[in-house]
Amino acid sequence: MRATKVRTAVDTAIRIANLRFAYPDGVQALRGVDLTIAAGEKVALVGPNGAGKTTLLLHLNGTLRGKGDIRIMGHLLNGGNMKRVRSQVGLVFENPDDQLFSPTVFDDVAFGPLYMGLSREEVLKRARLALEEVGMTGLDERLPHHLSLGQKKRIAIATVLSMSPTILALDEPFSSLDPSARRELMNLLQTLPQTMIVSTHHIPLIRHLFPRTVVMDDGCIVADGDTEAILADTALLETHGLEVS
Repeated sequence: MRATKVRTAVDTAIRIANLRFAYPDGVQALRGVDLTIAAGEKVALVGPNGAGKTTLLLHLNGTLRGKGDIRIMGHLLNGGNMKRVRSQVGLVFENPDDQLFSPTVFDDVAFGPLYMGLSREEVLKRARLALEEVGMTGLDERLPHHLSLGQKKRIAIATVLSMSPTILALDEPFSSLDPSARRELMNLLQTLPQTMIVSTHHIPLIRHLFPRTVVMDDGCIVADGDTEAILADTALLETHGLEVS
């Protein structure tokens, strides 16, 4: 089921080669991961708890640094271009409270463009546009911790959209949401044009949003291919602790 098409740096958003990572306690979280994602692809990342999904996402913008090569839009991720790469990869954490820390919603969304050193006019423009993209216009002065969980998740996405990333990496964006909020978030993600890799346990939702699915287990990619084919392979899903229903 592995994707075998070779892509050039021009149309490749993410290329990972032999990525390995162990935590300080000795737990081997990634065991030689190879993964290529084309520009514009929307890819689901699934697997049981402890499979290495979050660890992999945290490598995409250099939050974690393992051994192996990571190229983002053709650029090798290293200490010399970390700021540039981080502006291209919008990483959204599972818990939005880990991402929202400013006094107001607007301050949170404007933080990234300010960090990039943009002009006040450009910061205001980007923050307003990002809030509009996630349907949160009018909440500028609200306190983030007073928002619902669904609203917080949208604002967390807006904080990275304001930096105009080419890639979105989202960790369990649907977790703890009620069905209505999940549908709203799914509809939002469908409208966004960025290359997207999304870790999720909500397997029934992925067929509506992600044409391609990558299955991880024990720090390795064990399957990679068409979502419908992956979801139809009950033996594969059961072997790796996954259920469609």
